[in-house]
Amino acid sequence: MSRPVRAGASAAVALLLAAAVGCGGGSGGRPDTSAHQKLKWSACPAPDDSQDGATTAPGKQWECATLHVPLDYRRPHGETLGIAMIRAKATDRRHRIGSLIFNFGGPGGSGVATLPALAADYKELRTRYDLVSFDPRGVGRSSGVRCLGDKQLDAYYAADSTPDDSAEAKALVGRVKQYAAACEKSSGKVLPHVGTTNAARDMDLMRGALGDDKLYYFGVSYGTELGGVYAHLFPKKVGRALFDGVVDPAQDPEQGALAQAKGFQLALGDYMKACGGGNGYSCPTQAEIRALLKKLDRRSLPGIGARRLTESLAGGGIAQSLYSRDFWQYLTQGVSDAQQGDGKILLALGDAMNGRDPDGRYSTLQASLTAITCADFKQRYTVPDIEKKLPEFRKASPVFGDMLAWSLTQCTDWPVRGAWRTPDVSAPGAAPILVVGNTGDPATPYAGARKMAQELGPGVGVQLTYKGEGHGAYDSGDACVRRTVNDYLLRGKVPASGKVCG
Repeated sequence: MSRPVRAGASAAVALLLAAAVGCGGGSGGRPDTSAHQKLKWSACPAPDDSQDGATTAPGKQWECATLHVPLDYRRPHGETLGIAMIRAKATDRRHRIGSLIFNFGGPGGSGVATLPALAADYKELRTRYDLVSFDPRGVGRSSGVRCLGDKQLDAYYAADSTPDDSAEAKALVGRVKQYAAACEKSSGKVLPHVGTTNAARDMDLMRGALGDDKLYYFGVSYGTELGGVYAHLFPKKVGRALFDGVVDPAQDPEQGALAQAKGFQLALGDYMKACGGGNGYSCPTQAEIRALLKKLDRRSLPGIGARRLTESLAGGGIAQSLYSRDFWQYLTQGVSDAQQGDGKILLALGDAMNGRDPDGRYSTLQASLTAITCADFKQRYTVPDIEKKLPEFRKASPVFGDMLAWSLTQCTDWPVRGAWRTPDVSAPGAAPILVVGNTGDPATPYAGARKMAQELGPGVGVQLTYKGEGHGAYDSGDACVRRTVNDYLLRGKVPASGKVCG
């Protein structure tokens, strides 16, 4: 699946835009990998360049530790891997429920870097929960997957990702094959073991090491898929779990990419309806955006420093801006500037999508996303497969169709076989799980929430609808969503399935 990248780390995006306009890890040793291992909490270091998200050390309220897990669960007493964790303790210790574990999606997002950056949104939840997150295996400080060097990645992401003829298609496939080979060379030991099933098993060890009998969980975007797989594997261990910005578990990679094409097209249309200009910038039309991308396909524009804005970087930047209404203003300004020959804003947005910081260092975000996706899904798509589907993708989205169709090449020459065709998230006997769908979500379209609730099973999946924009619902700040989710997580009050907010 062309899985959505969580755009919640607003601090990182803002830093990139400002520049444009003006714990753990490692394999080795054999420490305790049981659910009863003693976590050693200490002061957190600043995030390093493997982690997307915040760029400064967390405050004093945050502690970090390493959870030791088997590299290969088929060999539980063999080599180990360190999972980087972070937490802030509950403020009302007397009424503490347990630890609320967050996964912010990707796959590939660093929870250790992201949770402190977004913690203000979870202040009420922190009254009764320790807020906990982690870098999943293959991400950030948890043996994060590396493939190419920073300069090589600059060239890789700038290259043409929407071929117009057989020669360009051959070049794209060749680049992706070289990328996969580089991933195997740099991170080959962990590649077979970074799939979602293993990450779910890691979370169960984490639950036990934190001292909780049940899992309390807050999953966003891909984190909903991870939560669904956990519920399937450990249904009796589910306590209270929130799925927000929900992945459709029944879709294969092609269906997922097509749904995203429709989702981003819907979000683009909603942006254009709401856009009122301002600050001297006129609102772009779809025709103008397509014309700009076509122009960039022929010739790049000056960007940041010596770097130039290409069609691929601009397409990613436009998609990035649709993850939140907060970024719509940058889309307006970025397209207007690019039409005048200045590519800084769209390039900064594209960098945020790719996990590049203003100093030119890439996190493991996109490499991890590819590695986890390809370890999960069996499907491998050829050029003829994609060319056959292009008309359907273009019909779904004249702007994003080509980009998302050709993204299906990411696993074509991957060195590890995938585990499933679609994940099993059925969880009979699990406690009720609150599934929140956003009608305007570009990355995980609304229909995915309904399907997730159905797949979890009767009495398990409880759906809440938010009529809004952006990726996810809780971080939108909508009072109804916040109140409903907080009542569920803090007080165990399960809403009637089908409730609507917004």
